[in-house]
Amino acid sequence: MDGLPVPAQPVSAIEPATPAVVPARQAAALAATGFVAGAATVAVVHRRRTRVPRRKRKAKAGGLGEIVTSNSFLVDVHLLRRD
Repeated sequence: MDGLPVPAQPVSAIEPATPAVVPARQAAALAATGFVAGAATVAVVHRRRTRVPRRKRKAKAGGLGEIVTSNSFLVDVHLLRRD
């Protein structure tokens, strides 16, 4: 580093900031996109709530053993009785 002084630049007038103007087309496109996204979300939630649950599968005969208890975390954990 040389440590040389930096000469001052002349001060100019500060220009006022112009407000951001959104064109009407862009505003209409944003509103339509938001409406379609909301309608799709409502349709998905409605479909998931009204869906009939599937039947549970029966355990295969001759498996590892009888399931004594069952807890569900991120995976299903079963405690088996071994005779």
